[in-house]
Amino acid sequence: MKRALLSLAAVIAVIAVAGLTIGCAQADPNTKAENQGTLAVVMPSDARSLDPHATNDQPSARVMKQIYDTLMYQTADLEVIPGLAESYEVVSETEFVFNLRQGVKFHNGEELTASDVKFTFDRMRSEGAPAAFLFAALDEVEVVDDYTVRMTLNFAFGPFVTHLGHTAASILNETAVRAAGEDYGRNPVGTGPFRFTEWRSGDRITLDRFEDHYRGPAASERVVFRFIAEDANRAIALETGEADIVYDVGPNDFEELAALDTVTAFQTQGLTTFYMGFNMNKEPFDDVRVRRAINYALNVEQATDVAFEGFATAARGPLAPMVQFARGDLPGYGYDPDRARELLAEAGYANGFSTSMWTNDNPVRVMYAEIFQEQLAAVGITASIEIMEFAPYLDRTAQGEHDMFMLGWVAVTGDADYGMYSLFHSSQFGDAGNRTFYRNEELDELLDVGKADPDPAAREAAYYRAQEIVFEDAPWVFLAFRDDLNATRSYVEGFQPHAAGHHILYQVRNN
Repeated sequence: MKRALLSLAAVIAVIAVAGLTIGCAQADPNTKAENQGTLAVVMPSDARSLDPHATNDQPSARVMKQIYDTLMYQTADLEVIPGLAESYEVVSETEFVFNLRQGVKFHNGEELTASDVKFTFDRMRSEGAPAAFLFAALDEVEVVDDYTVRMTLNFAFGPFVTHLGHTAASILNETAVRAAGEDYGRNPVGTGPFRFTEWRSGDRITLDRFEDHYRGPAASERVVFRFIAEDANRAIALETGEADIVYDVGPNDFEELAALDTVTAFQTQGLTTFYMGFNMNKEPFDDVRVRRAINYALNVEQATDVAFEGFATAARGPLAPMVQFARGDLPGYGYDPDRARELLAEAGYANGFSTSMWTNDNPVRVMYAEIFQEQLAAVGITASIEIMEFAPYLDRTAQGEHDMFMLGWVAVTGDADYGMYSLFHSSQFGDAGNRTFYRNEELDELLDVGKADPDPAAREAAYYRAQEIVFEDAPWVFLAFRDDLNATRSYVEGFQPHAAGHHILYQVRNN
């Protein structure tokens, strides 16, 4: 058995899957999933779009990470180093000049220039991209010359350079975007180590090595992402050799896979928070007493132990412990059904009410829903469970069709701004992240301070109070901070999980 236990400094996460045919239980365990040179990667869900300005979900980001490059590059240990920008100068707290690498090619053969950088950020803001909140401070992008870009901010923003390494800041080719029009999300063109080849919806995405990548050709000739929702089937794919890499191994399967000599398993600390959110635009969830009652009605610690089988800790607030400025002293609600009944009676629901819990087809979330359904019934709340595929699930929750819903959020940059602004600021309703439609003026002001104030002490004070407000207002049931579980065949070389979940495959091969 080979098992790697990594710290935050060695974590990567991207949800993907590669070409395999489930059901081949007789496969030789030493046989590679594909021909040597093709890397077969399996993840639970299909991408929504390969346009960085159309979505900010994890499955899409995991694929886009291979297709595009960014001005800055986030390493596996979360260090941010120059990427497409060979160097940069901090002229002042609100002015940055980036010097681009010369000779970088897009997949369509065009050379990267400063005009593509300007086009990318102008388009992001004009189209209201879901992740545009990352660059709320950005005022203007100027082309100085073909290889020099000046970026001016409206206010000093500490994480600005870090955010330039996020997949949402992937640099686009203006010619390709304009040519594809509305179909660009299925015809992406970047400068990354792999170029897009094919997308069979619900089945696989195929990428081929881009021989002209500025860092040199990738280690593998091809990457095939395949999508398998069921945890057990992803584990079988790895065990039988039909997959080289599996993202998001199910807690029920991890120990068994880790015990195999043919598998290397990775258990790493992550940046993910799991939660159940309330639609505060709907009754009775507009009443804080109801939201708190549901928090008291649910035995989150027990449910977390069952659902994650020891690979997560019950959450007491919105930020995972490894996120900068996370509070570790929030008390949590605890399990108190009697208090839940009291609050429901105070809110006018002594006899309970009927509602629904939505989840995508994620086995862990479905298990939470099943446990919670029984516990809610014990305090008089009848909750049906609705399960759907991930892409329509995100679309419908963004539109506010739900009552209660389950999701996770990865604080990709490791900073509280990313972990809170999109989820709780009132300017971020819907697809941007705030699917609870939660609004609190004091919280908005604190999140604005955390974003704009360059003083770390001021930021810490703002985020500490912000987390306290979120806890008190209870727009969520805080569920879990999970470990990231990934696994590869033992012959795979170069795979290193990334805390953000955007696993980098440039250096990975299936020797």
